[in-house]
Amino acid sequence: MYRVKKLLNLRLFEDGDKPWTKSVMDSGLEILCVSQFTLCYVLKGNKPDFHNAMMGDLSKPMYEQFLSQLGQQYKPEAIKGGTFGAYMNVVIENDGPVTIPLDTPTLPPPKE
Repeated sequence: MYRVKKLLNLRLFEDGDKPWTKSVMDSGLEILCVSQFTLCYVLKGNKPDFHNAMMGDLSKPMYEQFLSQLGQQYKPEAIKGGTFGAYMNVVIENDGPVTIPLDTPTLPPPKE
């Protein structure tokens, strides 16, 4: 749920001449969420290795739950998901040189 709230509320968009003032929700924008296991790689020599990526039988339900939670917290019709595990040719237009990795904070282990 942390990532859902953060994604919907990050102020990444401008309001007139003021940068970093509006969120997806403030601006009524759509979200295209594509699973991308290739971000979890390590280089072994000159070859990428994806052994750190979560297996599909675990990651597909997690991805689908993420899309569902986004739709519950925002407008379901504004949430677009790719086809999990498929080769996709996605055409986008980036507007700016900004990339923000969004990791879930590490929680302390439960007390016994």
